[in-house]
Amino acid sequence: MPNEPHHFSRVAEELIADLRGIPGSEPKRQRLRPTKPILEVMDQLIAKHRIGGSGPEDGIRERWAELVGTANASYSHPARLERDGTVLIVLTTHSVVRNELFLHRLSIVEKLKKLPGCSGIKRLHLVAG
Repeated sequence: MPNEPHHFSRVAEELIADLRGIPGSEPKRQRLRPTKPILEVMDQLIAKHRIGGSGPEDGIRERWAELVGTANASYSHPARLERDGTVLIVLTTHSVVRNELFLHRLSIVEKLKKLPGCSGIKRLHLVAG
């Protein structure tokens, strides 16, 4: 005797449910996947979101006032790195500061490349927010 019950295919499950006159318990687009151990999932999430460790964004945030000046730093915030660390997303709360950062974006990127872990940054993406 097997320990686990037999699993029918989705089509067979739907046919049995129709025959018995009961609605299917699972949504049509749902996929059944094997269950993973919680430790494996937690390790993947910790590595993906860099929980408990410092990343390049932390170094950028610490030195942001040095990179763009204290006046511009008070109205802007480096949010995150995207596209495999090549684009820095910067939130700006004032349109004048956004224009100022846009005009000096090449020199800011050159300064950013000198920080540890930031050599792959190629451009800034300025977002009003």
